Amino acid sequence: MTKVLVLDSAATGEASVSRKLTRELVESLGAREGALTIVHRDIGADPVPHLTAETVTAIRGGPAESDAAQAALALSDQLVAELREADLIVIGAPMYNFGIPSTLKAWFDHVLRARITFQYSEAGPEGLLKGKRAIVVESRAGFYSEGPAAAMDSQEPHLRNLLGFMGITDVTFVRAEKLAFGPEAAEAALADATEQLRALALAA
Repeated sequence: MTKVLVLDSAATGEASVSRKLTRELVESLGAREGALTIVHRDIGADPVPHLTAETVTAIRGGPAESDAAQAALALSDQLVAELREADLIVIGAPMYNFGIPSTLKAWFDHVLRARITFQYSEAGPEGLLKGKRAIVVESRAGFYSEGPAAAMDSQEPHLRNLLGFMGITDVTFVRAEKLAFGPEAAEAALADATEQLRALALAA
């Protein structure tokens, strides 16, 4: 049985393109494999708190000296457990101001933990979550895959680095781009992304 962790980070609820596409992928996976164990975190609707002066020390391995720090550490432990147990991580990541939503960054801030999901050695950093696969669904109003605007893409490189730092290097990005280029362009982008996701589900 495949264990899937689904992260939706869009702030736009059911109007979210990335959320529609992650749902399409999960449904296609279910039709292909039958039995899935799914943990769904909608961090767009129910955000992970941002780190603060009161909580950051506990997340970084220091003492949890306050109720807030203890709560942050407990949440972090839960998020790390969900990540560890997953065979496949599905991330819905809209582009906000050329990068990822702050809610998704906050989730990464809680799971990127030294000696737990990565470690440092004389050879440099090493990810401790090897052997997992990730599919990242990116929704973008503009076109950033190539051409002049590619230099402005702080979304995909950031996600690749964050996942890779934990050892998750088998990552497939599916992009729905040109969503603000008119109805026909948006419809074509959704159709293309949906086709890609269905193909990935069949190959799973």
